[in-house]
Amino acid sequence: MRAYIINRQIDDIRGTLFRQTMFAEFEKIIHAIEEGGDALTLDVFKNEYRKLLEAYFGKAIAIDSQLELECLRIPHFYSAFYVYKYATGLSAAIALAQRVLAKEPGAVDAYLDFLKSGGSKFPLETLKAAGVDMNRPEPVRATIALFEKRLGELEQLL
Repeated sequence: MRAYIINRQIDDIRGTLFRQTMFAEFEKIIHAIEEGGDALTLDVFKNEYRKLLEAYFGKAIAIDSQLELECLRIPHFYSAFYVYKYATGLSAAIALAQRVLAKEPGAVDAYLDFLKSGGSKFPLETLKAAGVDMNRPEPVRATIALFEKRLGELEQLL
């Protein structure tokens, strides 16, 4: 059961932090191509997406040609630059949780104040008041560190 739960968290982080970041990079590349005046053909989409799949997944994963078409079925791409919110949201949530779990002084009150704010301020401002500065790399680094920790735990269990 523990291995299952750890694996779920690993998969959630992989699918949210790494994959959504890859999607955001794909969007950025495709928009740059279009803004540069080049045509967005099927081959352009497939080639750019394949390059990212290879960069993000490495040589250990076999990428068949059908996966190049995945970029055409992802509905988030039809709401420009939305996907990065998954990665930043997960990183912020993990940073908030880690502060509370570490019993940092004032972390629980800061978290409750964050919840009570109800979106009354800009999200970055609200998170910063809760002790999480998303303008700095620490929340993302903490998420990557948690990912690595969980991988190690799963390896030990298996």
